[in-house]
Amino acid sequence: MSAHQPMISIRGLTKSYGEARVLDGVDLDVNAGSVTCIIGPSGSGKSTLLRCINHLETPDAGHVTIDGGFLGYDLRQGRLYEVSETVLARRRADVGLVFQSFNLFPHMTVIENIIEAPRVVRRLGTDQAVKEAEVLLDRVGLREKANAWPRDLSGGQQQRVAIARALAMKPKALLFDEPTSALDPLLVGEVLKVMRDLAAHGTTMIVVTHEIEFARDVADQLVFMEDGRILEQGTPADLLDNPQTSGLQRLLSRAP
Repeated sequence: MSAHQPMISIRGLTKSYGEARVLDGVDLDVNAGSVTCIIGPSGSGKSTLLRCINHLETPDAGHVTIDGGFLGYDLRQGRLYEVSETVLARRRADVGLVFQSFNLFPHMTVIENIIEAPRVVRRLGTDQAVKEAEVLLDRVGLREKANAWPRDLSGGQQQRVAIARALAMKPKALLFDEPTSALDPLLVGEVLKVMRDLAAHGTTMIVVTHEIEFARDVADQLVFMEDGRILEQGTPADLLDNPQTSGLQRLLSRAP
């Protein structure tokens, strides 16, 4: 990646479901080591944007590059061709996605959840995968829960395990889709603390969130989406202290 090339570059991204256009020509650049927070009302296209970046959804038009390369396509003679599921799975490891609903495998212990993808996708030996997983569990403050089952963890602990699992793939960027929305308010802080630590250590992150103060404190870039489009973009101070659109003004007026 050149010094001036964004880690993630999105151009003209469009996605419809039937008659509903969920993304409408989205352009966005995310620099390496930066944190971009995306805010907006429900149904504004935020989660779909993340899923298109990770290629869990195929856009109707436009494209996304990660570190200068395409995730779901190969470029040959000026045309894009979809890659196989095997190639896509390998490339998708470059962009971790943390969901709001944790999505841990219930039949696996914490450590088994974390080592599964590195063993299968990265072809990492079990001993090395366990060693790396233990380091990550230390990082999210859950080393003592290595052999616990997901059902025995609080929501906040499950989400921290989900973050460790995403980090185990050593991604170039992490995407977070409302990572605290399914949590009891008392547990939100422990997840945001881990995310603040990741930001402080230069992890490239895109975070869809309703936590306005977290966005103010951590984001390098704040994006406001409505009706599938980016309507405002800039520093957190630019948007939060001087919102230009009625949609952002409404959103901030309802924020706690």
